[in-house]
Amino acid sequence: MSERYDCWECKDSLLGQKYILREEQPYCIKCYEGLFSSICELCNKLISCTSKDLSYKDRHWHSECFLCNTCSRSLVDRPFAAKNDLLMCIECYCTEYSAKCHACLNTIMPGERTGTKKMEHKGNSWHEKCFVCSSCQQPIGTRSFVKKEGSNYCLPCYEKQFALKCVHCKKAIIAGGVSYQDQSWHKECFVCIGCKMQLAGQRFTSRDDLAYCLECFCNLFAKKCAHCTKPISGLGGSKYISFDERQWHNNCFNCKKCNESLVGRGFLTFSDDIYCPDCGKDL
Repeated sequence: MSERYDCWECKDSLLGQKYILREEQPYCIKCYEGLFSSICELCNKLISCTSKDLSYKDRHWHSECFLCNTCSRSLVDRPFAAKNDLLMCIECYCTEYSAKCHACLNTIMPGERTGTKKMEHKGNSWHEKCFVCSSCQQPIGTRSFVKKEGSNYCLPCYEKQFALKCVHCKKAIIAGGVSYQDQSWHKECFVCIGCKMQLAGQRFTSRDDLAYCLECFCNLFAKKCAHCTKPISGLGGSKYISFDERQWHNNCFNCKKCNESLVGRGFLTFSDDIYCPDCGKDL
């Protein structure tokens, strides 16, 4: 006698019957479909062993049910896209959801299936091949660029055509420039001629068309107080006393002996010192 050959699930004999092996175990068609076949997403019916099962992200369809959700055209062997779990042919997807190229005004097709990359900047989109410098027409890609009057320029073209040149280093000023005496500077180039401190946003003055921070200007050019020997800047409305080619800060113009202020009062001089009239009587 020959050995029985039974369905692994229902134990019915498979002799002379169609069956399917799964993990080396035989199943009759009915048991196999009940255990392992998928349910079609569209018609909600079982996808039989004799039907073609099309799947996408753990979802299954009969081949005749694998359709565009918008136009109902078959998606079998055609590129498609998904939006909110709905399958759509590329044409319908682009009509409803894809951006328009800012340059050629055509739809930017989804990238993975068409090989088209979308470039975006401040709400506008381009095909990669359309995102080019307005001057040299070379693709910009991921390189730095400057937008001017609605057009995009690669940095070399922008510098050549539009950028101001720094009067110090002669290089283009892309951003953050300083204007002084009708000339343009990079912030980092506009420095005190003495100490090299950056002057952008700081108080400064000039002499012979050269810019100085206040400290360097005072140390180099300001008169020195006859009493404390520190510079008298005269800047910002500060007052000082001048007499006989000598200068004093207001708070330094005091009697040598009693230290009383002589501002607005008569005084006497003896050698390099100044005295109030009372102290001067004893000289």
